[in-house]
Amino acid sequence: MSYLRAVLNNNTALEIKHLKNIIKYGNKLGHNTSKYEKELAKIRVKKAAKNTKTTKKVKIQKTKTIKKTTKTKPKTNNLNYTVKNIYTKNNMIIIDFYTNITKKYIDYSIDKTKYSNLYLFDIKGSFKDARPTKLQISGIDRIYIIQKEKNLLHIKVRDKSKLNPIYIVNKKQIIIKFLNIGSNVNSNTTKTTTNSNIINVNRYKRKVVVIDAGHGGKDVGAVGSNKKYEKKVVLAVSKYLYNILKKRGYNVHITRKGDTFIKVRNRTILANKKNADIFLSIHANSIAKSKAHKVKGVETFFLSPARSARAKRVAAKENSSDVRSMSKSTKNSFLTVLNQSKITASNKLAIDVQQNMLYTLQQRYKDTVDGGVREGPFWVLVGAQMPSILIEVGYISHPTEGKRLYKSSYQKLLAKGIANGVDSYFLKNP
Repeated sequence: MSYLRAVLNNNTALEIKHLKNIIKYGNKLGHNTSKYEKELAKIRVKKAAKNTKTTKKVKIQKTKTIKKTTKTKPKTNNLNYTVKNIYTKNNMIIIDFYTNITKKYIDYSIDKTKYSNLYLFDIKGSFKDARPTKLQISGIDRIYIIQKEKNLLHIKVRDKSKLNPIYIVNKKQIIIKFLNIGSNVNSNTTKTTTNSNIINVNRYKRKVVVIDAGHGGKDVGAVGSNKKYEKKVVLAVSKYLYNILKKRGYNVHITRKGDTFIKVRNRTILANKKNADIFLSIHANSIAKSKAHKVKGVETFFLSPARSARAKRVAAKENSSDVRSMSKSTKNSFLTVLNQSKITASNKLAIDVQQNMLYTLQQRYKDTVDGGVREGPFWVLVGAQMPSILIEVGYISHPTEGKRLYKSSYQKLLAKGIANGVDSYFLKNP
């Protein structure tokens, strides 16, 4: 905790001292400490530069060199088609591209009529075999593929019942998955396809997820207008998330089901006992009254000794209920979590959850702000022996967003988005 406090307080001397200890203990435990050695070197260089500053101001005329670069179009096939193949597998529609893509390549909307529901996926790209390709998924009435424009492909899914689709963007592939359609159903396409890169969605079934509803009891967390407590909001979201993941086949546990106080250090104990695959800590953000009407949005953090002012501010708020010194055993625990593989996996989980949470909210609330994925020294994540993230579901201090956070419909949207993010993570990381 001493090191975390030094990072938050910008105390360079203490940071150097504790980084030395982390490297020392890390080497003894056989952990990779190269990241912290680099961090220590950076701090020392900054400190040295600060000490050798002179009063002379030397004006250095910088010459800017402009390099002419020629933009090269991504290589596709000879006919400039960007979509390689489209086919179905179990409860999924899979679109393969020739080049890497981003989430901007797909847009999703729903059109409901009296007799059926139409789910429209606009795909940025062109597909040579759009007309002859026929897609079928057992349990869905009809699927259409239409090359509407030169670089705009429509995939329309029509069904009388209400479907629950999500989509995952992964390098050169988009996967559209229908969660309430059985994953073992038979599916057919009129084209012959190779299925060597298909993800088996059954692999993530029975994955163990531990949900931590932040604060509780005497620790109310952030306080919004009219004494709206963070502890109540995050408990409600956590319960909805628990039920959704349970229905999807996950083995789910929650740190608290009522208004009870749990020490921060004890929150990951349950996750470790249950041998959880991931740990999700749910929180709500806040900021000073002077900025309350300006700052809003959702953001997701993963554990790291981050140095950004925003991460430090949020971490200071969430760490405030459990301030203590860092013993030798605690340092060892801290090192265990802060190995590169855990950081990388936690970062991937944070990205998937943030993207899906944001997308789900923006379908109904277009003004939802993307706070992004950030690193932060959060004490609640220390000790977790699995990928772990802290999710800030919004600013309880914001006049509009604070009111939404107390609505059950909004809480359910948040839970759905987080659950979709969990699905996305396990599809990519089985």
